[in-house]
Amino acid sequence: MIGLARFVMRGRLQALLVAVAGAGSLLFSWISAAAIALVAMRRGPGAGLWLLMWAVFPAAAVLAMTGDSGPLSLLVGTTVLAVVLRVSVSLPLAVLAAVPVGLATGALTLALGGPLLDQVVAFFDQFLTSVEQQMAANGQAVTALPRPTPLQVAGMLGAANGLLSVVCLLLARWWQAALYNPGGFGVEFRALYYPPAAAAAMLLGALALVGMGLEYRPWAVIVTLPLMFAGLGLLHAWVRRRGRGRGLLVGFYLAWMLFDLVKLAVVGLALADSWLRWRQRWGDDTDESGNDGHSRD
Repeated sequence: MIGLARFVMRGRLQALLVAVAGAGSLLFSWISAAAIALVAMRRGPGAGLWLLMWAVFPAAAVLAMTGDSGPLSLLVGTTVLAVVLRVSVSLPLAVLAAVPVGLATGALTLALGGPLLDQVVAFFDQFLTSVEQQMAANGQAVTALPRPTPLQVAGMLGAANGLLSVVCLLLARWWQAALYNPGGFGVEFRALYYPPAAAAAMLLGALALVGMGLEYRPWAVIVTLPLMFAGLGLLHAWVRRRGRGRGLLVGFYLAWMLFDLVKLAVVGLALADSWLRWRQRWGDDTDESGNDGHSRD
Protein backbone atom coordinates (compact mmCIF):
# COMPACT_ATOMS: atom_id res chain seq x y z
CA MET A 1 0.00 0.00 0.00
CA ILE A 2 2.86 2.40 0.73
CA GLY A 3 4.22 1.62 -2.73
CA LEU A 4 0.91 2.70 -4.23
CA ALA A 5 1.02 5.95 -2.25
CA ARG A 6 4.54 6.64 -3.53
CA PHE A 7 3.35 6.00 -7.09
CA VAL A 8 0.44 8.44 -6.64
CA MET A 9 2.74 11.16 -5.33
CA ARG A 10 5.31 10.63 -8.07
CA GLY A 11 3.49 12.97 -10.44
CA ARG A 12 0.21 14.29 -11.76
CA LEU A 13 -0.15 11.62 -14.45
CA GLN A 14 0.39 8.77 -11.98
CA ALA A 15 -2.17 10.23 -9.55
CA LEU A 16 -4.65 10.66 -12.38
CA LEU A 17 -4.17 7.05 -13.51
CA VAL A 18 -4.93 5.65 -10.04
CA ALA A 19 -7.85 8.02 -9.45
CA VAL A 20 -9.56 7.21 -12.76
CA ALA A 21 -8.84 3.46 -12.73
CA GLY A 22 -10.22 3.00 -9.23
CA ALA A 23 -13.27 5.19 -9.75
CA GLY A 24 -14.52 2.97 -12.54
CA SER A 25 -14.68 -0.12 -10.31
CA LEU A 26 -17.28 -1.09 -7.75
CA LEU A 27 -14.61 -2.98 -5.80
CA PHE A 28 -11.72 -0.50 -5.91
CA SER A 29 -13.32 2.94 -5.77
CA TRP A 30 -12.01 3.25 -2.20
CA ILE A 31 -8.45 3.26 -3.56
CA SER A 32 -9.34 6.08 -5.91
CA ALA A 33 -10.98 8.03 -3.08
CA ALA A 34 -7.95 7.60 -0.81
CA ALA A 35 -5.57 8.63 -3.62
CA ILE A 36 -7.53 11.83 -4.28
CA ALA A 37 -7.58 12.58 -0.56
CA LEU A 38 -3.82 12.08 -0.32
CA VAL A 39 -3.19 14.54 -3.15
CA ALA A 40 -5.67 17.05 -1.72
CA MET A 41 -3.98 16.95 1.69
CA ARG A 42 -0.43 17.05 0.34
CA ARG A 43 -0.71 19.35 -2.68
CA GLY A 44 -3.80 21.36 -1.81
CA PRO A 45 -7.57 21.38 -2.53
CA GLY A 46 -7.10 22.50 -6.13
CA ALA A 47 -5.05 19.44 -7.03
CA GLY A 48 -7.49 17.13 -5.28
CA LEU A 49 -10.53 18.69 -6.96
CA TRP A 50 -8.82 18.41 -10.34
CA LEU A 51 -8.40 14.68 -9.81
CA LEU A 52 -12.01 14.38 -8.60
CA MET A 53 -13.25 16.12 -11.74
CA TRP A 54 -11.70 13.41 -13.91
CA ALA A 55 -12.61 10.54 -11.57
CA VAL A 56 -16.26 11.58 -11.67
CA PHE A 57 -16.56 10.42 -15.30
CA PRO A 58 -15.96 6.66 -14.72
CA ALA A 59 -17.95 6.83 -11.46
CA ALA A 60 -20.84 8.42 -13.36
CA ALA A 61 -20.56 5.67 -15.97
CA VAL A 62 -20.91 3.08 -13.21
CA LEU A 63 -23.98 4.93 -11.96
CA ALA A 64 -25.51 5.01 -15.46
CA MET A 65 -24.82 1.33 -16.17
CA THR A 66 -25.63 -0.24 -12.81
CA GLY A 67 -27.64 2.38 -10.92
CA ASP A 68 -25.09 2.21 -8.07
CA SER A 69 -24.16 5.69 -6.85
CA GLY A 70 -21.76 4.29 -4.23
CA PRO A 71 -18.45 5.00 -6.03
CA LEU A 72 -19.49 8.55 -6.92
CA SER A 73 -20.73 9.26 -3.39
CA LEU A 74 -17.54 7.86 -1.88
CA LEU A 75 -15.29 9.93 -4.14
CA VAL A 76 -17.10 13.16 -3.37
CA GLY A 77 -17.49 12.43 0.35
CA THR A 78 -13.83 11.54 0.88
CA THR A 79 -12.67 14.57 -1.08
CA VAL A 80 -14.83 16.86 1.05
CA LEU A 81 -13.30 15.43 4.23
CA ALA A 82 -9.77 15.73 2.83
CA VAL A 83 -10.31 19.39 1.89
CA VAL A 84 -11.67 20.10 5.37
CA LEU A 85 -8.60 18.47 6.91
CA ARG A 86 -6.19 20.36 4.63
CA VAL A 87 -7.84 23.73 5.37
CA SER A 88 -8.49 23.25 9.10
CA VAL A 89 -5.50 21.03 9.96
CA SER A 90 -7.89 19.32 12.41
CA LEU A 91 -8.66 15.61 12.21
CA PRO A 92 -11.64 15.88 14.62
CA LEU A 93 -13.21 18.55 12.42
CA ALA A 94 -12.60 16.51 9.26
CA VAL A 95 -14.21 13.42 10.81
CA LEU A 96 -17.10 15.58 12.04
CA ALA A 97 -17.69 16.58 8.42
CA ALA A 98 -18.78 12.96 7.82
CA VAL A 99 -22.10 13.88 9.45
CA PRO A 100 -23.23 16.35 6.75
CA VAL A 101 -21.69 14.10 4.09
CA GLY A 102 -23.74 11.11 5.31
CA LEU A 103 -26.93 13.12 5.76
CA ALA A 104 -26.57 14.67 2.31
CA THR A 105 -25.93 11.25 0.76
CA GLY A 106 -29.05 9.83 2.38
CA ALA A 107 -31.19 12.83 1.44
CA LEU A 108 -30.02 12.83 -2.19
CA THR A 109 -30.54 9.08 -2.44
CA LEU A 110 -34.04 9.48 -1.07
CA ALA A 111 -34.82 12.29 -3.52
CA LEU A 112 -33.11 10.99 -6.66
CA GLY A 113 -32.37 7.31 -6.15
CA GLY A 114 -35.84 5.82 -6.41
CA PRO A 115 -34.86 2.87 -8.65
CA LEU A 116 -31.87 2.01 -6.44
CA LEU A 117 -33.98 2.15 -3.29
CA ASP A 118 -36.62 -0.04 -4.91
CA GLN A 119 -33.98 -2.62 -5.82
CA VAL A 120 -32.54 -2.70 -2.30
CA VAL A 121 -35.98 -2.90 -0.68
CA ALA A 122 -36.93 -5.75 -3.05
CA PHE A 123 -33.68 -7.56 -2.19
CA PHE A 124 -34.37 -7.33 1.54
CA ASP A 125 -37.96 -8.46 1.01
CA GLN A 126 -36.84 -11.51 -0.98
CA PHE A 127 -34.14 -12.38 1.54
CA LEU A 128 -36.43 -12.06 4.58
CA THR A 129 -39.16 -14.04 2.82
CA SER A 130 -36.71 -16.91 2.25
CA VAL A 131 -35.70 -16.76 5.92
CA GLU A 132 -39.35 -16.98 6.98
CA GLN A 133 -39.93 -19.94 4.64
CA GLN A 134 -36.88 -21.75 5.99
CA MET A 135 -38.05 -21.19 9.57
CA ALA A 136 -41.48 -22.54 8.67
CA ALA A 137 -39.95 -25.60 6.98
CA ASN A 138 -38.04 -26.33 10.19
CA GLY A 139 -41.24 -26.29 12.19
CA GLN A 140 -40.50 -23.02 13.97
CA ALA A 141 -43.15 -20.48 14.79
CA VAL A 142 -42.94 -17.77 12.17
CA THR A 143 -43.76 -14.12 12.66
CA ALA A 144 -43.44 -11.62 9.87
CA LEU A 145 -39.99 -10.06 9.95
CA PRO A 146 -39.96 -6.25 9.58
CA ARG A 147 -39.08 -5.01 6.11
CA PRO A 148 -36.93 -1.91 5.67
CA THR A 149 -38.58 1.08 4.04
CA PRO A 150 -36.98 3.35 1.43
CA LEU A 151 -36.38 5.92 4.19
CA GLN A 152 -34.45 3.35 6.24
CA VAL A 153 -32.44 2.17 3.25
CA ALA A 154 -31.52 5.75 2.34
CA GLY A 155 -30.29 6.24 5.90
CA MET A 156 -28.27 3.03 5.72
CA LEU A 157 -26.62 4.14 2.48
CA GLY A 158 -25.88 7.54 3.97
CA ALA A 159 -24.33 5.95 7.07
CA ALA A 160 -22.26 3.58 4.92
CA ASN A 161 -20.95 6.42 2.78
CA GLY A 162 -20.11 8.55 5.81
CA LEU A 163 -18.28 5.64 7.43
CA LEU A 164 -16.35 4.66 4.31
CA SER A 165 -15.44 8.28 3.59
CA VAL A 166 -13.78 8.51 7.01
CA VAL A 167 -12.02 5.17 6.48
CA CYS A 168 -10.65 6.36 3.12
CA LEU A 169 -9.57 9.65 4.68
CA LEU A 170 -7.73 7.81 7.46
CA LEU A 171 -6.06 5.55 4.91
CA ALA A 172 -4.86 8.60 2.98
CA ARG A 173 -3.72 10.24 6.21
CA TRP A 174 -1.77 7.09 7.10
CA TRP A 175 -0.17 7.15 3.66
CA GLN A 176 0.77 10.80 4.11
CA ALA A 177 2.33 10.18 7.50
CA ALA A 178 4.21 7.09 6.28
CA LEU A 179 5.73 9.08 3.42
CA TYR A 180 6.45 12.38 5.12
CA ASN A 181 6.03 12.02 8.90
CA PRO A 182 6.50 8.41 10.11
CA GLY A 183 4.50 7.72 13.26
CA GLY A 184 2.52 10.92 13.01
CA PHE A 185 -0.76 9.28 12.08
CA GLY A 186 -0.82 7.07 15.16
CA VAL A 187 -0.33 10.05 17.46
CA GLU A 188 -3.06 12.00 15.67
CA PHE A 189 -5.59 9.15 15.64
CA ARG A 190 -5.04 8.25 19.28
CA ALA A 191 -5.72 11.90 20.15
CA LEU A 192 -9.05 12.05 18.27
CA TYR A 193 -11.39 13.64 20.81
CA TYR A 194 -14.53 15.81 20.97
CA PRO A 195 -15.19 18.33 23.73
CA PRO A 196 -18.34 17.93 25.88
CA ALA A 197 -20.41 20.46 23.92
CA ALA A 198 -19.81 18.74 20.58
CA ALA A 199 -20.33 15.26 22.05
CA ALA A 200 -23.58 16.37 23.72
CA ALA A 201 -24.85 17.89 20.46
CA MET A 202 -24.21 14.62 18.60
CA LEU A 203 -25.85 12.60 21.36
CA LEU A 204 -28.95 14.80 21.47
CA GLY A 205 -29.24 14.75 17.68
CA ALA A 206 -29.03 10.95 17.61
CA LEU A 207 -31.59 10.59 20.41
CA ALA A 208 -33.97 12.96 18.64
CA LEU A 209 -33.76 10.87 15.46
CA VAL A 210 -34.24 7.61 17.36
CA GLY A 211 -37.29 9.13 19.04
CA MET A 212 -38.84 9.81 15.64
CA GLY A 213 -39.26 6.08 15.02
CA LEU A 214 -37.58 2.94 13.72
CA GLU A 215 -37.18 4.36 10.23
CA TYR A 216 -34.85 7.08 11.50
CA ARG A 217 -32.42 4.88 13.42
CA PRO A 218 -29.98 4.54 10.49
CA TRP A 219 -29.98 8.34 10.29
CA ALA A 220 -29.07 8.48 13.98
CA VAL A 221 -26.05 6.29 13.20
CA ILE A 222 -24.80 8.99 10.82
CA VAL A 223 -24.82 11.57 13.62
CA THR A 224 -22.77 9.32 15.92
CA LEU A 225 -20.04 8.46 13.37
CA PRO A 226 -17.51 10.98 14.75
CA LEU A 227 -18.02 9.59 18.26
CA MET A 228 -17.49 6.10 16.88
CA PHE A 229 -14.06 7.02 15.52
CA ALA A 230 -13.19 8.97 18.67
CA GLY A 231 -13.98 5.82 20.66
CA LEU A 232 -11.73 3.77 18.37
CA GLY A 233 -8.96 6.30 18.91
CA LEU A 234 -9.47 5.93 22.66
CA LEU A 235 -9.16 2.16 22.37
CA HIS A 236 -5.91 2.45 20.43
CA ALA A 237 -4.56 4.86 23.04
CA TRP A 238 -5.49 2.44 25.84
CA VAL A 239 -3.88 -0.53 24.06
CA ARG A 240 -0.69 1.46 23.54
CA ARG A 241 -0.64 2.61 27.15
CA ARG A 242 -1.09 -0.93 28.41
CA GLY A 243 1.48 -2.34 26.02
CA ARG A 244 -0.96 -4.87 24.59
CA GLY A 245 -0.33 -6.60 21.28
CA ARG A 246 -2.14 -6.19 17.99
CA GLY A 247 -4.05 -9.41 18.56
CA LEU A 248 -6.35 -7.63 21.00
CA LEU A 249 -7.15 -4.98 18.39
CA VAL A 250 -7.79 -7.60 15.71
CA GLY A 251 -10.22 -9.44 17.98
CA PHE A 252 -11.94 -6.23 18.94
CA TYR A 253 -12.44 -5.09 15.34
CA LEU A 254 -13.94 -8.46 14.46
CA ALA A 255 -16.43 -8.04 17.31
CA TRP A 256 -17.01 -4.42 16.31
CA MET A 257 -17.99 -5.44 12.78
CA LEU A 258 -20.29 -8.23 13.93
CA PHE A 259 -22.12 -6.88 16.99
CA ASP A 260 -24.11 -3.66 17.31
CA LEU A 261 -23.68 -3.74 21.08
CA VAL A 262 -19.92 -3.31 20.64
CA LYS A 263 -20.51 -0.29 18.39
CA LEU A 264 -22.76 1.27 21.03
CA ALA A 265 -20.13 0.60 23.69
CA VAL A 266 -17.50 2.40 21.60
CA VAL A 267 -19.77 5.43 21.25
CA GLY A 268 -20.44 5.33 24.99
CA LEU A 269 -16.72 5.30 25.76
CA ALA A 270 -16.16 8.30 23.50
CA LEU A 271 -18.94 10.18 25.31
CA ALA A 272 -17.45 9.34 28.69
CA ASP A 273 -13.99 10.40 27.52
CA SER A 274 -15.37 13.78 26.42
CA TRP A 275 -16.17 14.61 30.06
CA LEU A 276 -13.60 12.51 31.95
CA ARG A 277 -10.70 13.22 29.55
CA TRP A 278 -8.95 9.92 30.20
CA ARG A 279 -6.33 10.40 27.51
CA GLN A 280 -5.34 13.82 28.77
CA ARG A 281 -4.94 12.38 32.26
CA TRP A 282 -2.73 9.59 30.96
CA GLY A 283 -0.28 12.21 29.70
CA ASP A 284 1.31 10.03 27.03
CA ASP A 285 1.74 10.64 23.32
CA THR A 286 -2.01 10.97 22.77
CA ASP A 287 -1.88 14.74 23.08
CA GLU A 288 -1.98 16.84 19.96
CA SER A 289 1.49 18.29 20.24
CA GLY A 290 4.20 17.64 17.70
CA ASN A 291 4.30 17.52 13.95
CA ASP A 292 0.84 17.23 12.45
CA GLY A 293 2.05 15.64 9.20
CA HIS A 294 0.62 18.39 6.99
CA SER A 295 3.87 18.98 5.19
CA ARG A 296 3.42 20.85 1.92
CA ASP A 297 5.45 21.21 -1.24
